[in-house]
Amino acid sequence: MRTTTTAVLAVGAASLAVTASASADVQSDFQVPLAGHLTVEQHMQSEQTALAQERLTRKAWRLARKLANERQEGFSPVNYRRRVSDDPPAEIARRIRSLRVNLKREERRDERRAKTAAATENASASPTLEAIAACESGGNPGTNTGNGFYGKYQFTLSTWQSVGGSGNPATASEAEQNKRAALLYAREGASPWPVCGR
Repeated sequence: MRTTTTAVLAVGAASLAVTASASADVQSDFQVPLAGHLTVEQHMQSEQTALAQERLTRKAWRLARKLANERQEGFSPVNYRRRVSDDPPAEIARRIRSLRVNLKREERRDERRAKTAAATENASASPTLEAIAACESGGNPGTNTGNGFYGKYQFTLSTWQSVGGSGNPATASEAEQNKRAALLYAREGASPWPVCGR
């Protein structure tokens, strides 16, 4: 009996050892990939990277299209997507930051252009000032007769400087002269032009 009991115990112990090693193999399958296969964790990371890359590519594509429109340049969405398709998400995020900076620059440049255009429009002279200029210099902004009076409105240098002008009025743009004359007229009326201002 002892031999049989010993044999049964040996067989039972061996089957328990096989079951324990089989369960260890099952657990290791989730941690160690088979040759050429991804683990579950690696597969999830790969999917997350692909999703982030697609989302960032769409954002970069929109910004690049908007920037091209601001610059009035042609834009091909297919070519852009092809160009950035292999970039890692960190590179696409860097590209997005750069596009945002460039877009802000373009918007500020457009604002400056609009302000300049508005200032040029507003710098046209009123009919009263045009009449004064026609009398003073024939309406010529480059008039410099050497008598101490300069430009379209025949400013003296001190009067020109008092309304914010710098340099010689005859070398300033006509819009600048119109603007300074309007300031002077608003401040003192027609008195700076005793003959032509009547």
